[in-house]
Amino acid sequence: MAKEKAQARREHLARMRAEQKRKERRAALLMWGIGGLVIVVLIALVTVYVIHDRSARSLSAVKTFDYKGADHSWDKVTYKETPPVGGRHNFYWQNCGVYDKPIHNEHGVHSLEHGAVWITYRPDLPKAEVDKLKTFATADYMLLSPYPGLPSKIVVSSWNHQLALNSADDPRLPEFIKKYKQNPTTTPEYGASCSGGVSTTEDQPLPSPEPDVPEGTMPSAAPSS
Repeated sequence: MAKEKAQARREHLARMRAEQKRKERRAALLMWGIGGLVIVVLIALVTVYVIHDRSARSLSAVKTFDYKGADHSWDKVTYKETPPVGGRHNFYWQNCGVYDKPIHNEHGVHSLEHGAVWITYRPDLPKAEVDKLKTFATADYMLLSPYPGLPSKIVVSSWNHQLALNSADDPRLPEFIKKYKQNPTTTPEYGASCSGGVSTTEDQPLPSPEPDVPEGTMPSAAPSS
């Protein structure tokens, strides 16, 4: 009788240990399953973020053109694009920097020919947005000016390349600058200066040719602005 009770206790303990091990295995499997699911979700979230970030910074919307450089003129030029991205331009380039008034297209285009990036914005753009644009335009080979009649709130241009934007916070703006400013393959006069030109605004007349300079010849120095 005692032997039977002892045997029963051993069997009962064995069943309890087996059940405990099954519970531990189920808990471990559940833990690993939840952990694996969390990892899968994290990977999916990171992938979505990376794809979204790349999409947000994509320059696929940049419009391209095919203007040739070195076409200078003293005359007022009618451009097809607003603002222009290339074509005939004045002999004098616009000194790079920040302007609170519109500048002459003919000077701005010449700066593009030298590798500058020109940020233009609607005159009614909020001051906070303009201030953000100014943080980009304080660098070298950057132009910033208001531009009436823009097709969007902000337009950023380089020689033969242009992108319309609706916010100064658009992540494509720094990407555009990084890619096209002083780009040796797209800049007709790569390395040419963006200073030593003129700081004329649109309310001032375009410069006239020097009396002793033959038509079509580059003047020796820029006039004082």
